[in-house]
Amino acid sequence: MVAGMEDPELASIEKELVRLPAVNAARIVVDEIGRPKELHILATDEKSPKQIARDVQSVAMATFGMEIDHRIISVVQLDRGHIEPVIAPVGQARVSIGAISSEQRGMRNHARVTLMRGEDESIGLAEGSIAESSRNRAVAQATLEALRKLVSAAESADVETAAIVHLGTRDVAVVTLVFVVPPHEEVASGSAVVRGGNEPEALARAVLDATNRRLQAPTEGH
Repeated sequence: MVAGMEDPELASIEKELVRLPAVNAARIVVDEIGRPKELHILATDEKSPKQIARDVQSVAMATFGMEIDHRIISVVQLDRGHIEPVIAPVGQARVSIGAISSEQRGMRNHARVTLMRGEDESIGLAEGSIAESSRNRAVAQATLEALRKLVSAAESADVETAAIVHLGTRDVAVVTLVFVVPPHEEVASGSAVVRGGNEPEALARAVLDATNRRLQAPTEGH
């Protein structure tokens, strides 16, 4: 690890990291003796957060001889404008994904999902450990939390499972939700193909797919 780095060197490293195709901005925070303690990356959804972190480590090592602990790397991904609307409860405007971020802070992962319906916008937050299963569940829970603020019927739902599975040559996000309709419980599943390595976006779409299946289901007797 390079110690005692001066500001010009930090600026050079940050400038080099921004040259990575998926990286829009980079910011290094150092401790009192000049060692990196936080590395914040703002990126597009072209690659998965794990791949972006690996690219950052490779550039730092190859260009500056700096070994960066993956645990200090925080990757925030924003995805706006190209995600199609997913859910449209009867009689309401369609709900679409506005932005998604999944950020690692130390040993915790923080998920933030923004959903939109017409001019209304809602934000859902959730966190868990950096374990893969916990990260997936956090994104699903944040999506559902945001949805509850837009669609009241989603109040009865909770995340049961959220995972990325391999089907043939593709990765697919699969989510199961439990809807509580006293005295019964109903399970709905949703799925979405991972596009461009963006697992959080696929998990959010899978949640909306599962919710859409339940909310759009015809009511018995109608």
